Amino acid sequence: MSAALSVVPGTPELAGVDPIQPEDYADDLHNDVEALFLCALLWAPAEAATRAVDILETTDFERTTHREFFRLITRLIRGGAPHNPAMVGAALEQSGHLAGHHGSERSRHLANITTLGAEHTAVDHYARAVFSQAYRRSFAAAATALTQASQQLPEDQLYEHMCEIGRRQRAFTERRNTLKGDNR
Repeated sequence: MSAALSVVPGTPELAGVDPIQPEDYADDLHNDVEALFLCALLWAPAEAATRAVDILETTDFERTTHREFFRLITRLIRGGAPHNPAMVGAALEQSGHLAGHHGSERSRHLANITTLGAEHTAVDHYARAVFSQAYRRSFAAAATALTQASQQLPEDQLYEHMCEIGRRQRAFTERRNTLKGDNR
């Protein structure tokens, strides 16, 4: 018996996929920057796609399904494989991620993203907009974490916890500053 073929040989299919949430499948994606970025990425030439995926990290995406698609498309791009909708769908099918109810929802969402009409020539701009949203969300998350810590952590741990949050925010800000200075 032979092993199943992989779209990118030697790479596991969708390891560490987060559970899908109902909000991952919003009906109107035309104002969803993450979805528009993914649409543009699916149609972008390899060189532009490589530059765009280098801007972002999987954690920059708010929606679980968008993180999953970004992770998969990035793997295809970095593996030198075509990253168009058909190949993304094939990779999802090969990994069993199109089976069952969640699979049909995932397939429908991929079709919706594919047909949004985002210009592939704007993929870099969409990537930067996704990053900007993630950057702003990180400050809200930091504020929430500090508030929660003030209520739950022992006093002797509060300062170090705040410093750790600050280090994460500084790293995010350094990424932002690098992107702002990068005028591709």
